[in-house]
Amino acid sequence: MSTTRARPMRRILERVLLPGTVEEIELVGRRMRRIRITGTSLRDLAWTPGQHTRLQVGDLLAPQIWLRGFRDALRTYSIWDYDHRGSLDLCVLDHEGAGPGATWSRRVRHGDQVAFTRPEGRFVTRSGAPYHLFVGDETASVAFGAMLRALSGTCRVYGVVTAGEPGERLPVPRSNELTWLYRGEDPSDDTDLLVRAVRSLTLPDGPGVAYLAGQARTCQAVRGHLTRDRDWPRDAVLTKPFWAPGRRGLD
Repeated sequence: MSTTRARPMRRILERVLLPGTVEEIELVGRRMRRIRITGTSLRDLAWTPGQHTRLQVGDLLAPQIWLRGFRDALRTYSIWDYDHRGSLDLCVLDHEGAGPGATWSRRVRHGDQVAFTRPEGRFVTRSGAPYHLFVGDETASVAFGAMLRALSGTCRVYGVVTAGEPGERLPVPRSNELTWLYRGEDPSDDTDLLVRAVRSLTLPDGPGVAYLAGQARTCQAVRGHLTRDRDWPRDAVLTKPFWAPGRRGLD
C-alpha cells in the first residue's frame, strides 16, 4: 500500500482500535496463555462477561492482508477478565499448526504495544433464567469462566466441558458444578463425547438457557439434542462456534 493511501487508512484504524501494552504473560494451562493488556484506553469500557474483542496480530496495512482480507491480521478472543481501572485479560490457546493468533501469543513479550477493538458480542448470560447450561471445549472455557464468575451464587449451573487432559483445564469458577471430560489430543473427537454427556445430564424439568461454544459441528449437534430430544425452544440455546476443523477462527 502506498504511503499516500496508508495515511488515511491508518487514521481510520486508530479510531477503531484501542491501544494497550502487554503487562503480564502467564501459562494458565499446558497450552493456554493468559495475556494481560493495560492502558488508559481500557478504563471504564462497556463490557458484559462473555463478550469478545478482536486483537490485531498482523499488519493491517500490508498489501497481502488487503488481498486476502483481514483474517490473518485480526483474531477474535473472548475476554477472560476485565478491570474498569484499565486492564483486560485474554487467554490464547496454542494449538498445533498454529495460525496467526497462536503465533502472536508465542512471540509477544512484556511491554509490547497491541491494538484491539472494544468489547462486543451477544454471547452473554441471560438474567432470570431458571438455570444455566454450559457446553463446550477449552476454547469455550474462556468465555464460560467470565460468565460463571459474574453469575450470582444462587443461580443454578450445569455443564460439560472437554479438554485434552486435566492439565489443560482453565481455573473456571464453579468448576465443581461442571462435568469435565478428557478426550486426548484430537479435538475433533469432542462432538459425540459431548452429546452423550449432555444426554446423560439430569437437568431440572423444563428448559433453562444453554450456552454452547467451541467447534461448530459440536454446537449444532448439542443444540439439536436440546431442541429435538428435550423440547427446548431454539431461542433458549445460544451458540458461539469458535472454530471448525481446517477453519480455526470463524469470526
